[in-house]
Amino acid sequence: MTAAIIVVVVLVVLAIFILSASIKVAREYERGIVFRLGRLFPEPKGPGLFTRIPIIDQVIKVDLRTITLMIPPQEVITKDNVPVRVNAVCYFRILDPKAAIVQVENFMVATSQIAQTTLRSVLGQHQLDELLSEREKINAILQGIIDEATGPWGIKVSIVEVKDVEIPSGMQRAMARQAEAERERRAKIINAEGEFQASERLKDAAIVIEEHPIALQLRYLQTLLEIGGANSSTIIFPAPIDLIKPFLDRGGAS
Repeated sequence: MTAAIIVVVVLVVLAIFILSASIKVAREYERGIVFRLGRLFPEPKGPGLFTRIPIIDQVIKVDLRTITLMIPPQEVITKDNVPVRVNAVCYFRILDPKAAIVQVENFMVATSQIAQTTLRSVLGQHQLDELLSEREKINAILQGIIDEATGPWGIKVSIVEVKDVEIPSGMQRAMARQAEAERERRAKIINAEGEFQASERLKDAAIVIEEHPIALQLRYLQTLLEIGGANSSTIIFPAPIDLIKPFLDRGGAS
């Protein structure tokens, strides 16, 4: 009787173990890739509850959510021979779980290596000014190349962003001096344009005064009014040259 009870208990435990090993659960964002005796099962399993044959079936779960891949800093020589240190971030997701498992040994490592080599290659074809001012264009080029390379692995690269660009300190000082010189150049151009416009207005005023001499008298009276309104002990009284010209001529004759 005791031996029979032991056998029943062993069978129950064995059944529970086999049942637990046979039942698998895949979340909504997961798919199970099944290999039966080494052969790939036609369709991925999940989401939800699915069964497998213990020992015979091997299940590999694949996450279908968007994965954030940090590309480590890369030493790059730009097209204009400036050494920079650049890092980036890559966002991708798996569209074909079977290809991601069968076509490449480790899709995470493979994608990371492709991203690093592409980053060095693309940035080496651009000048430093382009790298700093045309980020969106460079990001689009990186995304296209990496997506094309990882396509056979069932991977879709959605975004590639260059994060930080570290420039040598000597180059930073040179860029600061260049920016300062550029600001000074713009200031001088604006000042010169202002003087040119002022001279144009003075020329127009001179033409008006020449055609209408009364305008000079009005300007003369306006100037006297402005001087008289100022709090000053000195009064400047401009006299027309026509009034003192006879005295100047008489003095020269004597």
